[in-house]
Amino acid sequence: MNERASWLNRTVLGASLTSFLSDFSHETVTVMLPSFLAILGAPAYALGLIEGVSDGLSSFAKLFSGYYSDKLGKRKELAVLGYLATGMFPAFVALSSTWPMVLFSRAFAWIGRGIRGPPKDAILSSSVEEKDLGKAFGFHRTADTLGAIMGPLLGYVLLSYFDIRQIFFFAVIPGMFAAIVFWFSVKDSKVAPSNNKKGIVLSLTELPDRFRSFLYAVFFFGAADFSHTLLIFFAVAQLTPSLGFVAASATSVLLFGIRNVAYALMCYPFGVLGDKFGKKKILVVGYALAVVTFVGFIVCPIDPILYGVLFALSGAFIAAEDTLEGAVAGELVEKERRALGYGALATVNGVGDFISSLVVGVLWSIFGFGAGFMFSAIVGLIGTLMLLRTNHVE
Repeated sequence: MNERASWLNRTVLGASLTSFLSDFSHETVTVMLPSFLAILGAPAYALGLIEGVSDGLSSFAKLFSGYYSDKLGKRKELAVLGYLATGMFPAFVALSSTWPMVLFSRAFAWIGRGIRGPPKDAILSSSVEEKDLGKAFGFHRTADTLGAIMGPLLGYVLLSYFDIRQIFFFAVIPGMFAAIVFWFSVKDSKVAPSNNKKGIVLSLTELPDRFRSFLYAVFFFGAADFSHTLLIFFAVAQLTPSLGFVAASATSVLLFGIRNVAYALMCYPFGVLGDKFGKKKILVVGYALAVVTFVGFIVCPIDPILYGVLFALSGAFIAAEDTLEGAVAGELVEKERRALGYGALATVNGVGDFISSLVVGVLWSIFGFGAGFMFSAIVGLIGTLMLLRTNHVE
């Protein structure tokens, strides 16, 4: 059967199953990382530093991986290497006895996560006709998100029977299977090495001016949008006095699961709205929803149900961000340089994530949770206004 005869082909199915297994693995660890750091006696700023450094390194890895996978014509090999690095992450964390060891483990795994992204997307896009790209990537994103939902649910269930380190070791299994599935099920359409002799920096300066203006807005919003793993830390800290540490940890894992469910449910609707009313306009709505959510965390009383609403809103605005930032970028950058454009977008997001996670973590440690959320609300509003003013052809 011709690989390109149907959009739901071997490569789409294999890449989707791979993403499901990989997210199942590392999200199981991610939702319990704040509680594990508390057990290690880590300071409050540690989680922000871990998330920020990891996201920043991952984004730079995406930029270089996208550039060199095209240049060398090595896509499948780079993607598998990245999946192997991410698959070992739970074991490295389980063996950690200090929070700097957790930082090293997470950074190593997220570099792998960055390496695998661009070549995987290139393989996926080459396996279907252009008219079917939306369906193929939509199916893949759904599988990816289902893994992110199942991971927290598994963690929530297993907390009643095993300690955290044991759960981390269990999470290695689906992570390693992800690399195996990708290698044996995904068919890579071989591409010749690129003849582009320009370096990354020169190539970046040649991207369209309107795209660079868009990146400035994305950066400012990213500097407000801290890693949502920090929300688990927030919930654990706020709920422990009334529920106790174990119950608060379990409830926080469940809240993060609600966030992921909301994300999964809202990705497609935001995409439809973007196609109908303008992608940038709906992205502005998503950014504004984030600002409202940050303010909500400031004024919300300590209540698991109300926290559930805010966690759901957090998933919703991230759905708008993930769905529409890439779509807007695709309209602003010509096809010949689109992979580099996506790499630049990922890098800008990563730098913003590093700044926001680190600053919010420090503000929480020194001034309390309200100061961190206020910083995010103010900077996020600036990013929203900048996006609103960018030139864009709808």
